[in-house]
Amino acid sequence: MITRMPTFTASDGTRLAYHLRGAGEPLAVLPGGPMRASAYLGDLGGLTAHRRLALLDLRGTGDSAAAPDPAAYRCDRMVEDVEVWRAHMGLTHMDLLAHSAGAALAMLYAARHPHRIRRLALITPNPSALGLRTTPDDRLAAAELRAHEPWFADAFPAFRAWLAGDADFDDVFLPFFHGRWDDTARAHTEAEPEQTNDEAAERYFADGAFSPAATRAALAGLTAPVLVYAGELDGGPRPGLARSAAQAFPHAEVTVQPGAGHYPWLDDPERFRGDVLAFLGRPVPPAAPSADQPV
Repeated sequence: MITRMPTFTASDGTRLAYHLRGAGEPLAVLPGGPMRASAYLGDLGGLTAHRRLALLDLRGTGDSAAAPDPAAYRCDRMVEDVEVWRAHMGLTHMDLLAHSAGAALAMLYAARHPHRIRRLALITPNPSALGLRTTPDDRLAAAELRAHEPWFADAFPAFRAWLAGDADFDDVFLPFFHGRWDDTARAHTEAEPEQTNDEAAERYFADGAFSPAATRAALAGLTAPVLVYAGELDGGPRPGLARSAAQAFPHAEVTVQPGAGHYPWLDDPERFRGDVLAFLGRPVPPAAPSADQPV
């Protein structure tokens, strides 16, 4: 696969990079983590055979430069990075896919620049921008679905203690984030530390990042189709929370991938690819000029 790494300059002078993979109509992609380099997304289950993925490295991650001011790592402060990126790519409006914490950034972008969105796919999204949160009980309930797994007896007590704040993060419970704990999942988790900017991640959800009421009000006028995609076994968000998030959008559909965790393209690439391509093939209403929202 031929991969190119173009760069552009954000409004504060920070040099940002993105990666082009595949061929076809562009699909802009925002990574999660939070603040994990886009490399972990790979080819998103083979989407590169159908779409040209443009995968952004958020400031301070991957091949993008660090922010001159660490406060700029807060989620809402990066909305204009996405808008400058869109203009740099020459897209009047775009299909946008975002994973996990990246979905919070995508929601803020859609609220502020609704007429720039043609279709919006939110993959196992973090719904913090809407005032919704995954709870420890959500994660434990999802974890209990894995009681038949051979690693469960060792992983569950450690997971419960971590969620209660009684213990540190432990690699023993990493399988709970994947629908299949196999060699692919292990390699994916082993790469995470080097791909993640921990300092930036701590600032991503800092106080003041979100104004849920204003964001919901702005998104109520979004005319673009929205896909909220959940994994059946994912604890954050669980399918019920994903459905609650979808209610913020006038034209949303929810898909739950059976047997999938937080990275559904790893658990069943063919199923994930088919579901996302089916959504991206949906007709969209004509784009209407609109003023950007002060969200």
